[in-house]
Amino acid sequence: MSWLEDRSIAVITGAAVGDALGGAVEGWTPQQIEERHGGRVTGIVEPWFENWQDARPIAPYHKGDGHITDDTLMTRALVEVYAKRRTHLDAYSVAEDLVPLMIGEPRWIPELESTALLLQRVFLAEKWIVGRLHYGHVDPREAGVGNIINCGAAMYIAPVGLANAGDPAAAYAEAIDITGAHQASYGREAAGVFAAMVAAAVAPGATLADVTDAALTLSHDGTRAAMRAVFEAIHDVPTPQNDEDERALAAHIRDVVAPFDSVGPEYRQMSMDARRPSRTKAIEELPVAFAFILAHRGDFRGSVLASVNYGRDADSIAVMAAALCAGLGGTEVVPAEWIDEIEAASKMDIRETGRLMADAARDILTADQERAAARSARLGDWASL
Repeated sequence: MSWLEDRSIAVITGAAVGDALGGAVEGWTPQQIEERHGGRVTGIVEPWFENWQDARPIAPYHKGDGHITDDTLMTRALVEVYAKRRTHLDAYSVAEDLVPLMIGEPRWIPELESTALLLQRVFLAEKWIVGRLHYGHVDPREAGVGNIINCGAAMYIAPVGLANAGDPAAAYAEAIDITGAHQASYGREAAGVFAAMVAAAVAPGATLADVTDAALTLSHDGTRAAMRAVFEAIHDVPTPQNDEDERALAAHIRDVVAPFDSVGPEYRQMSMDARRPSRTKAIEELPVAFAFILAHRGDFRGSVLASVNYGRDADSIAVMAAALCAGLGGTEVVPAEWIDEIEAASKMDIRETGRLMADAARDILTADQERAAARSARLGDWASL
């Protein structure tokens, strides 16, 4: 297996693991999670309610039992766009290729246990893409303006990091362009920063310091402030050794991130300023994921399980932490037993999605290399004029 294939499979499958584990406890507090599951979650768990088909606020989704959520479904769709175009993407790619996948190609939706359109599963903030681009005919570069500000764009943007492996600045720019069709303000910024961190993580020989540098160098406004606050508060804390350490760490992280989070202390009862554009706020998910990978020194299992047990938007937090740790460590750090169970439960070949992305990324990176060589030669000629 080539380095690019290994890292692509690792990032895609790792993110799916975080998604499936976190989806089962999304929206609850750490205390509620421990009460429901008799302690901290250590792997794939059953749905929160036995009667999940009818129980609110979960119904009609079958969360748990190894089912992936919309995070992975949207990631798969973006990979398919890369595989079709085999070049760098922009906001027009969303309008011309991603939207048709969302509204025109039925696929298996694990949480619905049926074949349906992707549009029928995604949250309202992602339905916005279709409404604005397909029905509203809005300029794709501006279509995200007016949407609620959340992690919806960041949650599926990891493939952009793979398409720009080793070039965080290029990944940031491409993600910012793509997500202009979906998000605005700090929701769009988070997507750019997360893509940059993935690009840094998957470079040969990359370390957690490289991921940190990408996060702190390329971020702006409230996102930069949140990432810097997390780094200063967490980077030198001792690695958690037991459950009590983990609980204390999660509470500390929440305190550090809370000033930047517009949602507020009650995840299901959001504050009046929740998810509105701001120069000073950040989505919660990215800095929390960053905090956990810092505290766990990039360890996959520790970072992902800490993210899952944090609660709140646990699936997307775990997706981000998992993608970054998997990017650093490769396929060997992603537990095969989790992937096997999740693939079977979700009826999805997630490894194949990683291979598909690797194949597209290989063409993209080769073309980048050829363009860079040609430009370098031209610059040498011009310099002598």
